[in-house]
Amino acid sequence: MKRRQGISPSNINGMFRCSTVIRTITFTITLAVLAVVTYSCVDRSESKPRMTENNTRKYAPIVEELLAKMTLEEKAGQLNFYVGDLFNTGPTVRTSESDKFDEKIKNGTMTGLFNVHGAEYTARLQKIAVEESRLGIPLVFGADVIHGFKTVFPIPLGTAASWDMALIEEAERVAARESTAAGITFNFAPMVDIARDSRWGRMAEGAGEDPYLGSEVAKARVRGFQGDDLTDEATMAACVKHFAAYGAAEGGRDYNTVDMSERLLRQTYLVPYKAAVEAGAATVMTSFNELNGEPVTGSKWLIDDILRNEWGFEGMVVSDWQSITEMVAHGNVADNAEAAAMALKAGVDMDMMGDAYLDHIPDMVRNGKIDEAYLDQAVRNVLQLKYDLGLFDDPYKYSKEAREKEEIRSEEHLAVAREAARKSIVLLKNEDKVLPLTGNEKTIAVIGPLADNQSDMNGTWSFFGEAQHPVTFLQGIKERAGEGTNVIFAKGCNLYDNKTDGFAEALQAARKADVVILAVGESAVMNGEAGSRANIGLPGIQQQLVNKVMEAGKPTVAMVMSGRGMAISELHEQVPAIMAVWALGSEAGHGAADVLFGDYNPAGKLPVTFPRHVGQAPIYYNYKHTGRPYEGDYSEPLSERVYKSKYRDVENSPLYAFGHGLSYTTFEYSPVTLSDDVMEGDNTLTASVEVTNTGDHDGEEVIQLYIRDLVGSVTRPVKELKAFRKEMIKKGETKTFTFEISEEDLAFYRHDMSWGAEPGEFKVFIGSASDNVQEASFSLKKSEI
Repeated sequence: MKRRQGISPSNINGMFRCSTVIRTITFTITLAVLAVVTYSCVDRSESKPRMTENNTRKYAPIVEELLAKMTLEEKAGQLNFYVGDLFNTGPTVRTSESDKFDEKIKNGTMTGLFNVHGAEYTARLQKIAVEESRLGIPLVFGADVIHGFKTVFPIPLGTAASWDMALIEEAERVAARESTAAGITFNFAPMVDIARDSRWGRMAEGAGEDPYLGSEVAKARVRGFQGDDLTDEATMAACVKHFAAYGAAEGGRDYNTVDMSERLLRQTYLVPYKAAVEAGAATVMTSFNELNGEPVTGSKWLIDDILRNEWGFEGMVVSDWQSITEMVAHGNVADNAEAAAMALKAGVDMDMMGDAYLDHIPDMVRNGKIDEAYLDQAVRNVLQLKYDLGLFDDPYKYSKEAREKEEIRSEEHLAVAREAARKSIVLLKNEDKVLPLTGNEKTIAVIGPLADNQSDMNGTWSFFGEAQHPVTFLQGIKERAGEGTNVIFAKGCNLYDNKTDGFAEALQAARKADVVILAVGESAVMNGEAGSRANIGLPGIQQQLVNKVMEAGKPTVAMVMSGRGMAISELHEQVPAIMAVWALGSEAGHGAADVLFGDYNPAGKLPVTFPRHVGQAPIYYNYKHTGRPYEGDYSEPLSERVYKSKYRDVENSPLYAFGHGLSYTTFEYSPVTLSDDVMEGDNTLTASVEVTNTGDHDGEEVIQLYIRDLVGSVTRPVKELKAFRKEMIKKGETKTFTFEISEEDLAFYRHDMSWGAEPGEFKVFIGSASDNVQEASFSLKKSEI
């Protein structure tokens, strides 16, 4: 049996704290004291908004000065956020041609616009706000700059596969420079939702399945967008989304219900949001889903209790697109007025595309149905964001046409995009050393519907990228192969029909070639928002195309483009070399060619598990054992596998595990050595491993450290990522990698929901992937409480 633990009430939500206190009250405590304790547990939602104990923010004087002058309608207007007229990313509530932005800006009934851009255009609108409205409050311009502006980077799941935080930060810095030059100051990124189910289309926008990797990526993205000074014209406010647990949508279906324990929520899903907040993110966006029966846009527990009070977040909270009014459809409020009141009291400051605050809050304040203090607090947070961005000092600082021309798609930015593209590629398989190409091939056949497809290279959520800009795979290969190599192309099939007319041409091209490059997978719109799929194999008839091409019997490489972990078992069985290329953006063709020809030795690692079959979803490496764990070989007799936790028709193991990724060289890991086999008190211990490059190429390796707590007061995962290091190791070189392990690395939410480590036995694993590790054991000893 495991040991006693101390209780840390600060880690438990208010209701749980109160019930714990009440249960421990003895019969000797008077009824008067009991009444006081009980009263402290009551949700006094009609009281004035609580200034949290962790909130020490001082608002700029201009914020309070403006607040004192504003009418109720002007206050509600500062919380009212509209989509622009360039493109939409959701349903619109504007139906009248007379509903113009200019008049709303003059009347002070909108705080800004999103999904607009252009220095000239934003300057014109800003001029109306500053010079023609009563109070002259500048506008804020927002956008979904998810993976680059005009210079498009790999999708976020792709750059997460680089495991290169410096690169990710640099990519977001480029995105911020270009966006702010075009007038955008408020970015709806990063998305930090943990995603374990590849059926969910928005997996493409995040960092995958692991909370530790996701947290590191979240921090890097926030640093890249915001820099050290938000008033710098080349930085923008980051918006952490979608708070909270959006990535756990039931069935992997977008916008769907989420239901989970508080322990799972805190241990896994909340972790990257908290990391991004601690990194200084200026804003947070709520999500569409409900959590445990409560739409999160109206969740006081999530937004006020956890985000603001527990974590000390002092910034601005914005709803997702109409997520306030969508609470009516969820069924927890009767109408938009109730929805507006619930969201405002919960702590949502800005209403995106719902008109709920503008339409209902002023009258509700007048009628005494909601305290004006809630409205004032939200307005303070919005105005302070504008102040922090420097808009009161210079409303036009982000709308300078000269800077826009200089920044957009500069050579420097494209170079960063190329580096990001090649570093995002993961080499999944390389039998018979098909890769890298030798450069002596006389004929290369490039085949597939994604081989010469410019628009899909940009990937999902790349609204500002232009279809004529990306370098296709065919273009990149032709440029790199040079004049001495004949590069032939056959599309083979289309993405959206079942016509096999092109199969014969594809087979003919393959037969002529020394090597075949297949470009297959998902188009840009097959993943992303509303891009959930029940079948996560190769879409359409692409697998049939692969079958036909493989009849040629030529060395073949498959470049699989996707925004999720794909179920590509049949492709795996057929094709000797496979690369996960995600959607690589502006420099897709150059980045892919760099890897194909060995100009860059691939070092990407999977941030998400690839299943053998969609029926395994959700699948992730940090699962828990059951009372009947199955760890055997699928090929063993069925009689040995009957009453175990398994599938009877497919192996339990993934096709490609989290952290997997090959190189053109090979790395050998020594056994793990520990500085001690016992960690005592507040001491730390170190775990070391020697890694030798035993191959023929210099190469980068991502050394990954995982830990398992063998016995806990609640069950623990089989392993959890706790650290990693990415470093170049020259051929023949041996490097020693040392990691420090502290008690915090062993902590979890214990049986009583307190946070901390428990004494006992642990394993530490170090290796090249979650399923390819060396291990050692140690114990934690600490004083009993």
